[in-house]
Amino acid sequence: MVRSFFAKEEGQGLVEYALILVLIAIVVIGILTLLGNRVSQVFSQINSGLSR
Repeated sequence: MVRSFFAKEEGQGLVEYALILVLIAIVVIGILTLLGNRVSQVFSQINSGLSR
């Protein structure tokens, strides 16, 4: 019973999900770095449109 408790591999799935989230975050940061000025312009246009 004690061995089956310690033999569970549920933590492994959590680590895999964390690695996927880190990879997605790196990709998003890279895209925002490359397209930062364009994204900033879009948000500025949205902000000016809402303030009218």
